[in-house]
Amino acid sequence: MTQHTATPSDPTPPSLSAGSPFASWKGDHAGIRVTDFEQAAAWYREKLDFRVSPGLPLGEKTLAFLSPAQDDGFRIEFIAGPGCTVSRPAFEQLLDTHEVAGWHHVCFRVNDLAASVTALRERGVRIVSEPRDVPPLGLRFAFFCDPWGNLFELLEPLAATER
Repeated sequence: MTQHTATPSDPTPPSLSAGSPFASWKGDHAGIRVTDFEQAAAWYREKLDFRVSPGLPLGEKTLAFLSPAQDDGFRIEFIAGPGCTVSRPAFEQLLDTHEVAGWHHVCFRVNDLAASVTALRERGVRIVSEPRDVPPLGLRFAFFCDPWGNLFELLEPLAATER
């Protein structure tokens, strides 16, 4: 059986693979390493309204989970404490992010991209890429980053009439 592969001209995702030994996998969380738990937790609470679980000791470090305001299905894991000595760059524009290998960003689907970006700006969050439309994919997106250079995408489906 030939599996469909999505292309830029045909963004239809490949069909589900129920026969895969990994069929039960679902996204749960992404981990972020920070030096100062209290400082990072405060930024995510104040700027993004994330809910922060109580920190658990992990040797000299602290482990905690962050959840968006209304979503318990995906979390960000903080591992905070000593030993984190290499910082990601503070990105000024999206093209700068393409020079860094490894995980690029975490994406959150939103109902109103413009309103989300406006609220982030009002809270002093650095917008790395202004909202832009990608009609072939039926999406509108923008990027922002936290003070530690961790990059986040906001994604909104374009209305059918806008395509």
